[in-house]
Amino acid sequence: MLFKRKSEDSIIKRVYESDRLIRSIEFVVGVFVVAMAFNIFLLPCSIVYGIGGVGVIFNRVYKINPSLIILIGSIVLLMFSYILLGKEKTSHSALGSILYPTMVFLTAPLAKYFNLANADILVLTLFGSLLQGFGAGLIFKSGFTTGGTDILNQIVAKYMKMSIGNAMFITDGLIILFAGFIFGLQKMMYSLIALYIISIMTDKVILGISQSKAFYIITSHETAVKKFLGQYLNHGVTVLDARGGFTGDNKKVLMCIIPTREYFIVKEAIYNIDKNAFFVVTDAYEVSGGK
Repeated sequence: MLFKRKSEDSIIKRVYESDRLIRSIEFVVGVFVVAMAFNIFLLPCSIVYGIGGVGVIFNRVYKINPSLIILIGSIVLLMFSYILLGKEKTSHSALGSILYPTMVFLTAPLAKYFNLANADILVLTLFGSLLQGFGAGLIFKSGFTTGGTDILNQIVAKYMKMSIGNAMFITDGLIILFAGFIFGLQKMMYSLIALYIISIMTDKVILGISQSKAFYIITSHETAVKKFLGQYLNHGVTVLDARGGFTGDNKKVLMCIIPTREYFIVKEAIYNIDKNAFFVVTDAYEVSGGK
């Protein structure tokens, strides 16, 4: 068990040491973009999201600099992370917990150079959310976080036995709900829109836009389907052994990666070969090896 843990630690260490310069640049740029979007778009609109949202609330109610609230909140959560999650996970959030509020403070003067007083709040929310999601995607892609509610999400997920996604829904949902009592229902709805767009944009930056589809096909016309995919479309096919969970029957599953532009052709061709075929199609964000 000890050997296995050392081996896993060695793998994690190699992962974080690879492309360190590029990842560091992505991290700093990501934090800058998130902080800039916060000051220029989300703070003026009172859009609440994550630890920055807590900063917005305190700024509007008590006129306290949001960067100070973000810094205090991040440090407190870092302490809880060290106690509840351990040194290893805390170390990956420590730098972001300090750099993010620092960037929020440094980019605050940029807001006065953007004359957005007459802009529609929905447009500001959409554009700010896209920038926040883009920056957050760069941060997570580089292997870092900005701390804050990211730490809280990990704690809630670990001790309430739930996924990170559900933990995010609870923590950010409670912050947005609390803001709704202060700023009103309309701002709460804008905040929910922002949260959704940020999550989508973050995923797109991390995973990219899918250029391929993965087909998993179960058919009684295995040879004909393989021939069409292999000889006509010139795509490799992998045959997987499977067994029906209910019937216990042995089956063959054909797996094939195709360009997204050929999705319609493959789908219709399978139905033409075997109208009773069963298949599942998923996005394939990265395809490598196999040559």
